[in-house]
Amino acid sequence: MSPIAYTAIIIAVSVVLFVWNRIPVVLVAMGVALALWATGVLTLGQSLGGLGDPAVIFIASLFVVSSGLEVTGVTAWAGQLLIRGAGEESRTRLLLLTSLLVSLLTALISVNGAVAALLPVVVVTAVRLKRNSSQLLMPLVFSAHAGSMLALTGTPVNVLVSEAASDAGVGGFGFFEFALVGVPLLAGTMAIIVLFGQRLLPERNGATMPADFSRHARTLVEQYGLASGVYQMRVRATSPYVGAASSAIDLAGYPGLQLVSVQDGETSSPIRRPAMAEGDRLLLRGDAEAAALLASDMHLAFREETPSGQGEETLFNRHSGLAEVVVPPRSGLVGQKVFPGMATESGDLIILAVQRGGAEIVADNPAKETGGIVLQAGDTMLLQGTWKALDIHLDDPDVLVVSSPELVRRQAVPMGPGATQAIVILFAMVVLLATGLVPPVVAGLLAAGAIILSGIMNVEQSYRAISWTTVILVGAMMPLSTAMVETGAAKLMAEYLVDMVGDAGPLALLAGLFLLTAIMGQLISNTATALIVIPIGVAAATAMGISPRPVLMSTAVAAAGAFITPIATPTNLMVMGPGGYAFNDYWKLGLPLLIWFFVVSVFIVPLIWRF
Repeated sequence: MSPIAYTAIIIAVSVVLFVWNRIPVVLVAMGVALALWATGVLTLGQSLGGLGDPAVIFIASLFVVSSGLEVTGVTAWAGQLLIRGAGEESRTRLLLLTSLLVSLLTALISVNGAVAALLPVVVVTAVRLKRNSSQLLMPLVFSAHAGSMLALTGTPVNVLVSEAASDAGVGGFGFFEFALVGVPLLAGTMAIIVLFGQRLLPERNGATMPADFSRHARTLVEQYGLASGVYQMRVRATSPYVGAASSAIDLAGYPGLQLVSVQDGETSSPIRRPAMAEGDRLLLRGDAEAAALLASDMHLAFREETPSGQGEETLFNRHSGLAEVVVPPRSGLVGQKVFPGMATESGDLIILAVQRGGAEIVADNPAKETGGIVLQAGDTMLLQGTWKALDIHLDDPDVLVVSSPELVRRQAVPMGPGATQAIVILFAMVVLLATGLVPPVVAGLLAAGAIILSGIMNVEQSYRAISWTTVILVGAMMPLSTAMVETGAAKLMAEYLVDMVGDAGPLALLAGLFLLTAIMGQLISNTATALIVIPIGVAAATAMGISPRPVLMSTAVAAAGAFITPIATPTNLMVMGPGGYAFNDYWKLGLPLLIWFFVVSVFIVPLIWRF
């Protein structure tokens, strides 16, 4: 058989296996790459070359940047704004705001970057509002495709058609000239999603959905009786505690008040210096009147940024957090004595409370060496400390962590430590992508490297942040585009179609090119499709004596309509797992959108750019 026949068979078999959905998509994709080599269509280097393609590396780097935004609470902040703006009941408002947000971001940093950045935001929003992620994630991606037509930087295809127009002698397209069709595309996309999305999309979630930690702090402080009567006071310069040891704090004259810990003013960690200094904080628990009297007598100031006495805001904020741990059987802690206010062995965490069977245990004379609570298997402890200390010290086999502090911080602490650096890094990446000073993969790698160097994430965390299924899937499917070009199959299809419709007039040419581009774009990348179709479209326009500008813009619109299959674009694949989608879920909403793109491409484009 000819290489073209082998390629056609491989495409057909892969589509059938994707639709069947019984074999992991990664194995199918790797099978495609190996089959192209085994049949002699491509060399081994070409068959596996997609795994090292700059676009694949760029996608991997975007996962790191996206995770950096999530870790620092930037996405939690964006999610809160999204929920606040949409309300908990309005599905329409939520979809419209999500579509607008992702489309505007897409216009600046490309479809892949925008979807990677907003994917965790939308997933958390779905969890928090108790909505199925499948109802939100596909609209997110399809709105991004429409938003890619708002500016020159929205997609590489826009750059290709602009350069082709310039090479054809009719002048390139302006930076925002694409918005002339991008706005109606986006408006129609949003309308179709709002009106028909709920019926056309499945009602399901991904196999693993994150828990909703938005009210985690409140749950813990209520469970352990700390919802009120908890105070954090700052040591003023005139306080007699300045220069004194923390052991010198005597609360005998303030009945009902208990000292939990003394924290360093800069790090919020338990103090380790021999003497207290201005700015250090006292964490106290007990009676409000006694706390106010102590503050007056000792020149202490209540923290202004948190409501006085509310445990949730005092114990859980952008500097420090809470963690609940369980003492497992055979733990080294069984039989040890602890008491509320005691620092752990590392000195970085404070034990706030201990419960047994859901009831708080009161320490027996903790001031004495013989006092305290003797821990048993199954006891739970509430620990408090800086987020960094919680991350480091809870990786201990002697305790079982109920909820990962890292996951809690990502959702529940908007604009936490490192948020400013993460935003600056994102902005710098956007500038590099928008100006084209460096290739996109370089911009992505620089941003990912900056996330690690700034301390927002370490190398191990960056590895975990990357969706390796998506990366391998995209890389393994890329050689299919190479095979289509190398064997001449794509060019043969394109020329045959143009020959069929070329004599029927300009509108028929646009319709034929749209169908060709849209069909090929569901199987291979839209960039590869555009590279094949653009020169044929320009040649056909020249032969018919019409301007190439509407032909090129129509091709760009068609290339953006990658809605029918999950393998059409990397972003379609990105949401497949989190949205719980099957291969045949995409065409149900994708087909109406593709029809709208056809209308714009064939009938609206010629009204703006005349033949």
